[in-house]
Amino acid sequence: MVTHYFPSHRGGVEAVAWEIASRLAASGAAETTWYASDTDRAPPAVPGLRCVPARACNFAERLLGFPFPLWSPAALAKLSRAVRDGDVLHLHDCLYLPNVVAWLAAAIARRPVVITQHVGNIPFRNPLLRTTLALANRLLGKLLLGRAAQTIFVSDAVLRYFQRFVRFRRAPVRVANGVDCTMFHPLDDRARKLLRARVGAEARTPLLLFAGRFVEKKGLHILHRLAQDLPHVRWMFAGWGPLDPSHWGLANVAVHRDLSQPQLAPLYQAADLLVLPSVGEGFPLVVQEAMACGTPALVSDETAAGSPEAASLLLHESLAAHDPATHWRARIEDLLSRPDTLGALRPRVAEFARATWSWERTVQRYGEILRHAAQPA
Repeated sequence: MVTHYFPSHRGGVEAVAWEIASRLAASGAAETTWYASDTDRAPPAVPGLRCVPARACNFAERLLGFPFPLWSPAALAKLSRAVRDGDVLHLHDCLYLPNVVAWLAAAIARRPVVITQHVGNIPFRNPLLRTTLALANRLLGKLLLGRAAQTIFVSDAVLRYFQRFVRFRRAPVRVANGVDCTMFHPLDDRARKLLRARVGAEARTPLLLFAGRFVEKKGLHILHRLAQDLPHVRWMFAGWGPLDPSHWGLANVAVHRDLSQPQLAPLYQAADLLVLPSVGEGFPLVVQEAMACGTPALVSDETAAGSPEAASLLLHESLAAHDPATHWRARIEDLLSRPDTLGALRPRVAEFARATWSWERTVQRYGEILRHAAQPA
């Protein structure tokens, strides 16, 4: 299995990869060797799962907020040898350099490739980045996804994007990510009131949450405007990245960095609303985790389209307007003016998440797909 980073990088793709690989190993369904950049700490040893840090340079993310680690030639050679020794190659996303090299090694060695595609098109404001990504999807994405033994999408929105120009070798499937509902769960009213007091929110103070990397595609420029225009609202930002909200100098903004999943769960539980004006990333895991905690989510129309089964419970708004921040502010003000509406939604989203998203079912499906791919043609 190949990802660009390990889970300690705190990204959704890496978190999903960890859940799949560690749970497959624990069940005895697969033995996995996981290659990822050495820019972050590798997960602890687990029977059936070996993690191999690859020497990498991560300047693109440090300078531009664009996660594209470059691996050393020696690391890429080691990865290619490992691909030849395996039964099946599992890639998370298709455009990263090590993923492309691993795919080439698998093609030469005639090893089957399964690709989980998390991310679609990202309309960067920088025209060079926007054009480069679109071309890469049309060229490399078309090639790798089209020739994979099986392509898996976590979101209907991303699947529809690639269906426009990819001719798949086998019909793609959508496998929703799971949620650990023992970790992410709602609190009763008394416990939630005490928790809100601990994070500095009085009973009548609206408490909104953003969780994710502080980068352009997550809509940080929109969130900056919203925090400025809604000074009576307390905002929590959980994440890290170059567009750090702590630099905004706003008294109603609190930034929480380097949180583990158990540390993130109380922020979901305390918040009145998750606000995520992101693009190009399918259906983010943070939306599922927030809903499992009973917290409604306000997301972009694109994100809501990524999960048809959840669409009726998601609050969503367009990012296509000339001034999307104005529309999002009006929607938030309307929601906060009707607290009973948000309150009534809390048990519904929690029950939906508990009934719909399960890591056990997700991992079982991945095990079936990987076993089928590994069988001789």
